[in-house]
Amino acid sequence: MTDASRSSPQWWQPSIHSDRRPFLLGRNRIQSALRAYFAEDDFTEVDTASLQISPGNEAHLHAFATEAIGNDGTHSALYLHTSPEFACKKLLSAGEERIFCFAHVYRNRERGPLHHPEFTMLEWYRVGESYERLMQDCASMLALAAETAGSRMFSYGGKSVDPFVAPERLSVADAFEQFAKIDLLSTISPDGATDREALADALRSVGIRIAADDTWADLFSRVIVEKVEPRLGIGRATILDRYPIAEAALARPCADDPRVAERFELYACGVELANAFGELTNADEQRRRFEAEMQEKMRVYGERYPLDEDFLSALEIMPPASGIALGFDRLAMLATGALRIDQVMWSPVAEGQGG
Repeated sequence: MTDASRSSPQWWQPSIHSDRRPFLLGRNRIQSALRAYFAEDDFTEVDTASLQISPGNEAHLHAFATEAIGNDGTHSALYLHTSPEFACKKLLSAGEERIFCFAHVYRNRERGPLHHPEFTMLEWYRVGESYERLMQDCASMLALAAETAGSRMFSYGGKSVDPFVAPERLSVADAFEQFAKIDLLSTISPDGATDREALADALRSVGIRIAADDTWADLFSRVIVEKVEPRLGIGRATILDRYPIAEAALARPCADDPRVAERFELYACGVELANAFGELTNADEQRRRFEAEMQEKMRVYGERYPLDEDFLSALEIMPPASGIALGFDRLAMLATGALRIDQVMWSPVAEGQGG
């Protein structure tokens, strides 16, 4: 691979570093401003371990695996976490009520202008508060990041967002109807079960390709990627809300419609910035979801990750809470005007070493 083909060729060269340095200093200022934001709201900053028994249990997230060697020479599997979520929720179970964390996280099979194998995740949690409160946080943080970086607009990929304008709030079902002319909720039964054939017929009717082995989740993702995401966060940020319960991950069902969940994602300039939940605290239901995700992972990739039994036990005493994970590097990138995520990273991972 030539230097010209690398995303960050020899970032340690003085001439290259001098070009990157304004973005890096902007990143630092934004991080300091966000820490001050949390301090004003009586949050506690926590620092979670990167090595975990389970890296997370989502079918399409790929972890870095390693092993621990005990004093007696025995070997046991460990993973670098894909999110500090499990550890943070254990802290909520322990009694913490408002916490935030800037965590280095690790995801394999991810590299590009918006992806990096190691990146910084900002997560924060509010005990006893609804997930709508997190929407207010997101709006405040967009404006704060822009103000701190001296930016009037966020721009990326030919799209722009005014970070000082309140985000629009759009349900996933409304987005499917508006951008793809698909009635999504008609493919979900009252108990949350999905109808693959009904969704496949809907996709065919609007000219979206399908494959014989596509699951309902595959079809859902195709519409999101091809029809919905490119239209989000244009002019102002978008909060894409109320995901189908089958795509709820760690979110609880909505009280007014069990077909959908208290989950939203934040978009700006078509870029996904954050993923938030009204947190699920039913350990049995969470176990069922994890097992289903790992079965899908085995089907598609031929591997599965262990469950964190301590996490599932902690859920049994975890209080009602809302929580969110925000890609801090992406926010810094948009606020500073960087074109690639590695431009706002002090020491990018070399190509071919985890990419």
